[in-house]
Amino acid sequence: MNGRLGAVLLPALGVALAVGLWWLATAVFPVDAALVPGPGAVLGAFRELPGYLLAQAGHTLVEVLEGFAAAVVAGAFIALALTGSRVVERMAFPLLLALNSVPKVAVAPLLVLWFGFGQLPKVIMVFLVCFFPVVISMVSGLAATPPEFVELARSLEAPGWQAFVKVRVPSALPQVFVGLKVGMTLAVIGAVISEFQAGTVAGLGFVIAVSTGQTETAQTFAAVVLLALLSIVLYYGLVAVERLVIPWSRP
Repeated sequence: MNGRLGAVLLPALGVALAVGLWWLATAVFPVDAALVPGPGAVLGAFRELPGYLLAQAGHTLVEVLEGFAAAVVAGAFIALALTGSRVVERMAFPLLLALNSVPKVAVAPLLVLWFGFGQLPKVIMVFLVCFFPVVISMVSGLAATPPEFVELARSLEAPGWQAFVKVRVPSALPQVFVGLKVGMTLAVIGAVISEFQAGTVAGLGFVIAVSTGQTETAQTFAAVVLLALLSIVLYYGLVAVERLVIPWSRP
């Protein structure tokens, strides 16, 4: 099978099999449709409110992109500081570990208390969830430059900034993109967590909370499916960027 054709058909086949098993389970086993609706009921729920659900997905997408972008920018500065100074690394790294160990669900109500209702606490939650993987991947990538590349730059008498831009950064990019892809999937989770707590009437997390409370399970599943699709699109968007930026890193 052609590589590009397989890259499209095989994921589509996997999705089709998953949906088929879902339908078969709801058709064969005596499952209450109010608890676990079938694919048809979920599709019907989406058809009833397509504009509303897509609008809420748009709110979640904005939160994810804003928080993720902030995490990438801040993570780059922190990673440069950690790799550029052993003193800074020893002082700051334990603090980063401590902050990352705090359960984000426990922080969400505090963000609402400190920053009020609206977009800001949700963006901050996304930032907090995906910040640590981004920083770790950047630090690991910058610290893993092959020694022979460093020696080559020195032998050519390249200035420090030029060696950093043309040697260390390209060597770090494969590892950096690993962290970015992990952080992007976590960013969607962070957005949903914040939408459960923020008290605003926007986002797919809000749709899930309200529809579950009203036992409209099909609408809940429709929102969950949209979240999954959102994660898939964002993830493969980063994969496409990775292939454009560092095509040499893939066989």
